[in-house]
Parts: sequence; C-alpha cells; structure tokens
Amino acid sequence: MTDIVDELKWRGLFAQSTDEDALRKALADGPVTFYCGFDPTAASLHVGHLVQVLTVRRLQQAGHRPLALVGGATGQIGDPRPTAERTLNDPETVANWVNRLRTQIEPFLSFEGENAAIMVNNLDWTAGMSAIEFLRDIGKHFRVNKMLTKDSVARRLESEQGISYTEFSYQLLQGMDFLELYRRYGCVLQQGGSDQWGNLTAGLDLIHRLEPDAVVHALATPLMTKADGTKFGKTEGGAVWLDPEMTTPYAFYQFWLNVDDRDISKYMRILSFKSVAELEELEKVTAERPQARTAQRALAEELTTLVHGAQQCAAVINASKALFGQGDLAELDEATLAAALSELPHARVAEPGQVVDLFTEVGLAPSKSAARRTVKEGGAYVNNVKVTAEDAEVSADELLHGRWLVLRRGKKNLAAIEVGAEV
Repeated sequence: MTDIVDELKWRGLFAQSTDEDALRKALADGPVTFYCGFDPTAASLHVGHLVQVLTVRRLQQAGHRPLALVGGATGQIGDPRPTAERTLNDPETVANWVNRLRTQIEPFLSFEGENAAIMVNNLDWTAGMSAIEFLRDIGKHFRVNKMLTKDSVARRLESEQGISYTEFSYQLLQGMDFLELYRRYGCVLQQGGSDQWGNLTAGLDLIHRLEPDAVVHALATPLMTKADGTKFGKTEGGAVWLDPEMTTPYAFYQFWLNVDDRDISKYMRILSFKSVAELEELEKVTAERPQARTAQRALAEELTTLVHGAQQCAAVINASKALFGQGDLAELDEATLAAALSELPHARVAEPGQVVDLFTEVGLAPSKSAARRTVKEGGAYVNNVKVTAEDAEVSADELLHGRWLVLRRGKKNLAAIEVGAEV
C-alpha cells in the first residue's frame, strides 16, 4: 500500500481522526512531524504500549518525523484512571523512569536521516513555569464545562471517590505539550490511543486559540481487546512488561505464543511488520490448521526479536524446544533455563532422590503408585531421558547448572525441581 492511511485502516490502527481527508492529504504531501506521548507511571512500558510505539515506527518508515515524548512532567501527575486516584510518585522516581522508558523506546526508531526521530521531555517547558503563568497563559484558554465532558473525567465524577483538581488538570498539561511541540518543531499531528481522544483534542483546541492559522491533526488508534473479555496485556501474574527484569524474554515469547486463535489475526495486523500478502497467508494457514499455531509462533518470534533482540529470541526458542525433548537442555544458559522453568509447576527439595518421589512431589503424579505406573508405561522423563526403572534415583551430576531437574510425563506435561534450595 502506498497510502499510509489506507495501510493503518487495513491493519486496524485507525479509530478516528479530526479530519480524515485533510490528514490523508497532509501525510501524502509529507513529511509530517508528529508526536506520541508516554507517561512514566511505572518502571517499564508493557505490551499494551507496543500499539503506540510500533505505530510511531510505522509512520516513521512511511517518511514522517516522530517526536517521542516521555513525560517527566505529566508522569508526576498521571492521566486520570476511570475508577481511582493515582498514587503520586516522587520526582526522583519519575526522573529514573523517564530514562528507563527512553531506553526502551529508542531502539524502535531511527535517529538518522532527514526524518530522524527526536526524544523530548515535557519537563523541559514546565519546570520553569510558575503556577500563575500556567493559569494565565494556559488555563485561561480551557473551558471547564468542556473539560467535564471528557470520558475519564466524567466517569470519575460519577464515582464515589470523585476526582482531584490535580488529575482534572492533566488535560491542560497534555494540551500544552502539543502547543509547545508545534512551536518548537513544527509538529502538526498527535497520535495516541482512542482512550486519549479527549486529551488529543484539548491540544488541538489550545493551538487553534493561540495559533489561529495553524493546521493540526489528531489520530487515534483503537484500544486492543481480547476475545474472552479480559484486558489485553494482562496475565494471571499481572502485566507483561518490556523490561526483561520484570518479564523474562521467555515469558514474553510465551505470552504471544498463547494468544487466542480468535485474536491472532487482529494482533498480527496491528503489531507485525510483515507484508499484507504474508499476513493473509498466515491467516489462511491458521484458519486451516489452528492447532499448529503458525501465526502465534511468527508473531512471538517477530516481537521477541524486536523487543529483546535476535540472540535472546533464539535462546528462548531453543529453550522451548529443549523442554519438550527437541533439543539439549544442558546447552541452555542458566538465566534462560531458569526463566523457562519459572513458567512450569515447581517444587523445591533438599536433595535429589527417587524419580517416583519427585514426580509425586511436583504433582506430575497423584501418588507413588501412579508415578511407578507412568515409569512402567514409558512415559516418565528426567532431563529428556526416559526413566526405565521404577526405583530409579537421580544423582547430583544430573542436575542442570547444579540445581535444576526437568521432569516430563508423556509428551506435554512438564514440571521443574529445584534441588538444594531452601525448602
């Protein structure tokens, strides 16, 4: 596709805009300087942020110049949640998180060439502003009756907790961001999620009041949803983070591998950089043989490589294969093995012992007699080696990295034993 708007629509990345025809013309005439903001309200971005990060990347690849804003100012306030007031973090914490988020966003963008990306921080133009200046120069141009109609504000006003003046004022700060970026960089487009539409239009209104001749645009992408009704990017263990210390590359890969068949086509279009023809072929293969999870594997590999690098992705894939007997467990580095095993049923024992005891301890068999029956039927494996004797014992030299055992019952039932740890 030569028209970026058509591509965004095909991929499901176009929810609404202020004037689609005008935006389409501006992008076609290009290059357009645009921005997307990320608030450091946690130490890492999560997979939900990938929609915006990758849309920024997509627009840059189409020839437009991105300004990636990490909000050192807005991060100290926080966009109003639908149900409860945010806990305010101290400025030092927010400043640290700004740096962490910058390092996560930067690898997705190019900082060279005519449309080189620029990282910006809204603390640069708010830190030196007094409260009187903010109220006179910015607050003067906002109408409270219109601010009250914003979705996030309206929902909070209907709740028992209400909304503080601090969070109510958030949209003034974001509106000022667009104004400043328009003046400093000639930024004429703000991109964000559809839940940010009120904040996006606040910036447009402010620019129109102070810069009457300006032609500016807003583009909102749809919110990612899951077919089962649960929130995208959430698992039983919580959010899926981009930081490998908070969500391991193995767990990140597994998240995408386990995407519901009903969702995978939508997620592929939104998040993958494969061509239309490649995606349509994957959709066809998935419809014909969903059990093969071909599309899920393709997306897991692509996104794990994008976020964590090709080397980490290869290690994760090797670990996944090795766990199920398609590779050598001993060749896996300790960090990757530990991350993979943390996703399995787990037990700690003081020392290795009989296989039937270990199978019972970790829950792969309900009793010792059942464990013996598994061995007798040829379905018991320790570190991918079939156990042939019902009274077999595990020796210390069989431990992976001196501490781990991988137990398997049949082809798919896996568990981990950690030996020598505190029991």
